[in-house]
Amino acid sequence: MNPTFSDCYFIHLILVTVAFFLQITKARPTPSTMTQEKINFKVAVFSAVEYVVEFLQTPLSSAFSEVKFFQARLDHDTASLVKGYDAVCLFVNDVCDAETIDTLADNGVRFIAMRCAGYDRIDVAAAQKRGIRVVRVPTYSPRSVAEMALTLIMAASRNLRPAIQKVSIGNYQLSGLVGLEVSGKTYGIVGTGNIGIELIKLLKGFEGRILAYDIYESEEAKAHGAQYVDLDTLLKESDIVSLHTPLLPTTRHIINKEKLQLMKQHAILINVSRGGLIDTKALMESLQLGDDANSSSGGKLAAVALDVYDKEESLFFEDFTRFPANERMKKWDNAFTVLKSLPQVLITPHIAFLTQEALGNIADTTVENLHQCALGMNLANEVKPPSH
Repeated sequence: MNPTFSDCYFIHLILVTVAFFLQITKARPTPSTMTQEKINFKVAVFSAVEYVVEFLQTPLSSAFSEVKFFQARLDHDTASLVKGYDAVCLFVNDVCDAETIDTLADNGVRFIAMRCAGYDRIDVAAAQKRGIRVVRVPTYSPRSVAEMALTLIMAASRNLRPAIQKVSIGNYQLSGLVGLEVSGKTYGIVGTGNIGIELIKLLKGFEGRILAYDIYESEEAKAHGAQYVDLDTLLKESDIVSLHTPLLPTTRHIINKEKLQLMKQHAILINVSRGGLIDTKALMESLQLGDDANSSSGGKLAAVALDVYDKEESLFFEDFTRFPANERMKKWDNAFTVLKSLPQVLITPHIAFLTQEALGNIADTTVENLHQCALGMNLANEVKPPSH
């Protein structure tokens, strides 16, 4: 029986399809052709908790000849572990003072790769003197951090912490849980870099007034409705104040006793930036004064939500439930203990950056930074010491 036109067309279609798949299979690189030769470069990764290893092990190990992960933080006690390594990869609470820098340099380290934006614990000037170059991840996911700030604003406004605590002990009464609407309020954004601008974008939908303070005014922030004012005006007029400035000598304790006095009686204070922006002692005094607005230290804030703490390096990213009592006491922080006991204070353990998207971006930029270091390329994200 002679084949019909339909039969011929069907056979032709099959042949074309087979040829297409053979072609793309041939063109698709195999694992062996995808593998690039590793660069002779050794990297020591500190503060390597589980998620760090998960996101960094494969890309780093694929690119460089040797990569070692240390759970410990880098400080003057652990710096001797890096003998023979070209670079150390650090996080926000690793300490690189002048003494630690000397140990790194004496052991052959030439690069410090921060897998975060902040570098306030790195003595960049000391590093430069010893010939060590510093790189960082200038931006990874501003939206992740801004969304966390908004989350804390919502939680603080609705007394979420005391509500959850009540339910956990079987108390379902509503006393003490009257909250505030976020909509229509005056929001004060201190610092209008990438994160501050993202929060401004998010707050636009709440149809309130947005005040901003920064030594550099952003046209983008203005385009999204922010009105720049001086810091004192912002604190006096804002119902909700959110901090997004880097920690510098000029910004340490930017929120101190004097500034807290300026804030509204029932204002909300949010910090997802750096703990050192707030004077902890002054904050506790303000929170514990009660409602006496005539007090010399000002009235009580309605709520405070902190994702960071001034002395967090001795506390955050540790699981103290695994420590014996004597070890826990060595790291006892009385101020932090008082803060977290106050019902109007909500504390999270520096998790504003902790999203899948942000971690992926951090890993990509960190690997690229180290790649540039290893090949002697221009360091796009290099940190320079401040000029005087």
